[in-house]
Amino acid sequence: MLDLKWLRDQPEALDHALRRRGLPAMAADLLDRDAAVRELQTELQQAQARRNLLSKEIGKLQAQGGDPAGLIAEVGALRASIQAGEEAFRARAATLNELLATVPNPLAPDVPDGADESDNLLLRSWGEPPRFDFEPKEHDELGARLGMDFERAAKLSGARFVVLSGALARLERALGTFMLDVQAREHGYTEVAPPLLVRDHVLFGTGQLPKFAEDQFRTTSDHWLIPTAEVPLTNLVADEIIDAEQLPLRYTAWTPCFRSEAGSAGKDTKGMIRQHQFTKVELVSIVRPEQSAAEHERMTACAEEILRRLELPYRVMVLCSADTGFAARKTYDIEVWLPGQGRYREISSCSNCGDFQARRMGARFRAKGERETRFVHTLNGSGLAVGRTLIAILENYQQADGSVVLPPAIRPYMGGLERLSPDG
Repeated sequence: MLDLKWLRDQPEALDHALRRRGLPAMAADLLDRDAAVRELQTELQQAQARRNLLSKEIGKLQAQGGDPAGLIAEVGALRASIQAGEEAFRARAATLNELLATVPNPLAPDVPDGADESDNLLLRSWGEPPRFDFEPKEHDELGARLGMDFERAAKLSGARFVVLSGALARLERALGTFMLDVQAREHGYTEVAPPLLVRDHVLFGTGQLPKFAEDQFRTTSDHWLIPTAEVPLTNLVADEIIDAEQLPLRYTAWTPCFRSEAGSAGKDTKGMIRQHQFTKVELVSIVRPEQSAAEHERMTACAEEILRRLELPYRVMVLCSADTGFAARKTYDIEVWLPGQGRYREISSCSNCGDFQARRMGARFRAKGERETRFVHTLNGSGLAVGRTLIAILENYQQADGSVVLPPAIRPYMGGLERLSPDG
């Protein structure tokens, strides 16, 4: 959510920020609506002050034996006028807030300008893509012989679902546990088991509502299935004032995630890349403003460490202005190499949201000895997407006979198993 004071002081800065995202100017419209709200608020305050003054005058006149009928009539008229004005004020303020809620987070100055994902910039890469003396297969072809079943999943739930069984089901569980152990035990994130169903205001707080409602699944009880654990984890501090000494707060959770994929018709319809239901280990940080840039680098490194331990080649990209998400001011995408596709694919996005989500949630902190509060900064990232990590292992560690060698780091979580074989 935008800071209205910033908008009033620097309207040209908002329009510049919107142009960077390829969006039309909005500052003039927002300022006109803001002025109308404030004008009506002033009129109401004046009317209320007049009513209070007249009420005192009525009392004095009555005490002196005078006739207050005229004053009483004026107070009645003011009361009706104030009631109507309050309704108009609430309507104008609601309209302004609804419009403000659709404005994306202004980008950080060092985010590169660009028209689409092709303008994202390579920051660094790690590892060498494996070389094969055979034509590498994609994960769905490999998985068909290892316990990956899309046909039965479609029978149960339709497209964009999968059933994993046997060693593949165990590998998914093992990867989630491995990631949680690294992030919680070694990187200092507090493990959380959050609700998977949340209310409207929770999705509003992190920016999924109202703009992206069609991307979510909603229940008949007015709950929403979480699209990522970022939603409940970030909202743990909603409407709170945190002691500065407690910051940074770092949370992690391994949860199912649910997405309608409304805008991805025709994209990644084959395999596990883009599913309605998947599991992910999420990282969330709540920090002081001066900590957020360093925390962004730290979080990204924590996510990268999982890929390094699994010895999976990857690269880190800085997203350009057109490719940066609605709530983010700056994002790093970590992309893992998939030999079957012959390309890098996103496996984690690590975003610094500044105070954008905090303003929507009402999340503040107070430094010791200070009376004023300030908004926290929030960050989130995947550490990692479990299904896509499983995909990357299948494709990077595949063998000519259709088996898959497991990376050493995950073997203790698989009971010492070293290889997935089609024959079981």
